[in-house]
Amino acid sequence: MTRSLAGLAVIVTRPAPQAGRFLALLREHGATAIAFPTLAIEPMTLDDAQRCVLALDAFDWIIYTSANAVQHSMPQLGRPAKSRVGAIGRATARALADAGITVHAAPEPGSASDSDGLLAHPALAGPAGRRILIVKGVGGRDALRAGLAARGAEVSTADVYRRMRPVPTRQALDELGRAGDAAMVVATVTSAEVLESLLQLAPADQYPWLRDSTLLVPGDRVAAAARRLRWRGPLVVAGSAEDETMFAALQSWAAGHGPSAPA
Repeated sequence: MTRSLAGLAVIVTRPAPQAGRFLALLREHGATAIAFPTLAIEPMTLDDAQRCVLALDAFDWIIYTSANAVQHSMPQLGRPAKSRVGAIGRATARALADAGITVHAAPEPGSASDSDGLLAHPALAGPAGRRILIVKGVGGRDALRAGLAARGAEVSTADVYRRMRPVPTRQALDELGRAGDAAMVVATVTSAEVLESLLQLAPADQYPWLRDSTLLVPGDRVAAAARRLRWRGPLVVAGSAEDETMFAALQSWAAGHGPSAPA
């Protein structure tokens, strides 16, 4: 164990089922990790007619947008036997591999680990005439569907979960309040939606210090959203929302700015 993040209080806003790995990394490196989920994941039930229309092997490609999409589609749609499979992000690819499903396309190393990164994959450069199913949650960006449709693909979507705003537990609220006493606070968010939920669940009149804290975000799009939402503190921009990428960006920042850095 190293203590590279000693003195930092890090607020982790991921949904509880996805937060464990990141929380463990923080604690292993000496940070005070505070679990404060600002979104909860709720499965969406597909009816018989939808399941019939969305029969996986009727499509040339099945693209999963998240590990949640993998988890909540399997009991309803099963697993593809013939279709090629795409994944957004390493966590999604891991979830598919754990389910015994081969991934044929994912964002290349060094590219954005999002819809834009997957659209840049050579296997999806010429999808005209192909039937593609995107397995996803309700809402979110439309860039992947729009990009594939613009290239001539016939694109369908399956919404298998939705994001809900949870009611924080008393313990979570108390831990968030105590974070304000730390030498330095870093809040972490993985999307603009997560940040909006954080600002709703931690109002300025109760946590006046929060918006002046450092904010760790995945990419320039979320950074721009933070400024639109009037976040006043410094922004640390990671290359993606992946655990390892976010953690590496935090470590790099802490080496020069954290309370344990040399004067």
